Amino acid sequence: MCFFEYWHWIDVMSPATLVGMDINAIRDAQRTLAEHLDPTPAWGAPALDEVTGCQVVLKHEEVQPTGAFKVRGGLNLLAGMSPTMRAAGVVSASTGNHGQSLAFAARRFGARCRIVLPEPANPTKVRALRAWGAEVVLHGSTMEAAAGHAMALAERTGARFVHPANEPALIAGVGTLYLELLTTHPDLDYLFVPVGGGSGAASACLVADAVAPNCRVIGVQASASRAAHDSWRAGELLTRPNRTEVEGLAIGSGYRATQAVLGRYLADFVLVDDASVRAAQLLLLTHAHTMAEGAGAASLAGVLSRRSELAGARVGVVVTGGNASPAELAGVLDAPHVTAA
Repeated sequence: MCFFEYWHWIDVMSPATLVGMDINAIRDAQRTLAEHLDPTPAWGAPALDEVTGCQVVLKHEEVQPTGAFKVRGGLNLLAGMSPTMRAAGVVSASTGNHGQSLAFAARRFGARCRIVLPEPANPTKVRALRAWGAEVVLHGSTMEAAAGHAMALAERTGARFVHPANEPALIAGVGTLYLELLTTHPDLDYLFVPVGGGSGAASACLVADAVAPNCRVIGVQASASRAAHDSWRAGELLTRPNRTEVEGLAIGSGYRATQAVLGRYLADFVLVDDASVRAAQLLLLTHAHTMAEGAGAASLAGVLSRRSELAGARVGVVVTGGNASPAELAGVLDAPHVTAA
């Protein structure tokens, strides 16, 4: 069996990926993370209201110590591991932010961390991974190839392989950002969430169902890497071409654990092209003093794609990360400006 096939086999067959995901696990994670992270701000941006026609509330996860929301999941997962498991270390595949979350947590808990990235890798994220103490391995040109190599490495060394999405502890950890947001702003009509593997969107659904049931959660994915979107629409796990340049959304398959939650709770799912994401990054920079990486701006791109339907609504927009490379930022500055509707 090749590593690509094994990657999908473990995703489909593991029953452990379907348990331990509920609001109680997220509340437990919130208590765990209180020792390590402060809540991030969530506030309005009136200049964005004018352009979108909505009342926008931005959740600023780009201010996390790793520059992205994923740090919550890594800390929650490592906090729940035994000293023996930590000593064996963790191994995973990532385009950058998931890897940084594990690297940060491994440094905090004294564990070895190895992260496999596909080439070419964002140099900003590689530098950050190494600064947090991770051992960086470059392998293959896709996340699927990198994941296969990471699993083989874990099997050889006895380390804990950490799936980037099918991990209840990761989902519970990232869910704490939505618990913060929807506890503070329970009157949101909509919550737009970027989707790669889907851990953030799944946790958003679980929290909204528990504390803000009138808030509709909308997933946003890149049209050039639409596997999660198509899996949700079809009600079955699908693979699709993975061609987006938006790193955090560059996933080529649907994942069972997150799709199980999305299939039950997600209100809608929209696709945006890469150019729209770049335009949303520029809008965040010019209208909200916020530097977002592509995935961090995808939620706003989703809002802009639906603004005729959202007039006057209160809309939560999650800026999931700000780890943009210099080359990416240069492309953002060349993006077209978005004008008011």
